[in-house]
Amino acid sequence: MAHAAPAPGALPRGGRKDAPATINLPPDIFDARTHRMARVAVPVLLALVYGYWAAANRRGGGPVTGWNLLFGFLTALVFAVVFFAVLTVAPRLRRELHALLWAVFIGVSFGFLYNQAGASLVRSVGIPLLVAAVTFIVCFYRFYTREDGVGHRVH
Repeated sequence: MAHAAPAPGALPRGGRKDAPATINLPPDIFDARTHRMARVAVPVLLALVYGYWAAANRRGGGPVTGWNLLFGFLTALVFAVVFFAVLTVAPRLRRELHALLWAVFIGVSFGFLYNQAGASLVRSVGIPLLVAAVTFIVCFYRFYTREDGVGHRVH
């Protein structure tokens, strides 16, 4: 199937001037407004779930108190701020640092939740380190196979 030449000044799919001309992506079924809303709604919803989870772990099945609610909302706020920072900074980094930043974020997030459940310090550090290492390997592989050496997407 032959591809039509892009109009003069038009950007290839993905919106980057340096993107390859033949990008074979599935069609995007959502419009730009939906994507803008999802860029905010998904991190906020994940932060609320994370805050609830941390508060539930901390109270250990006991009664819900005002301090427990405050802890949950503050945890959600911190998670959301850090998550937005990672979403903003990570794509600008080279693939190694990009993967490392996600691994640190996931590892610390998991370790905090694990610690709130009452685990020992050794387990609260060891298991999240393992989770972070696996996250780094998966992210690095993903970025290595989909970016060039300076972070431009090739697929």
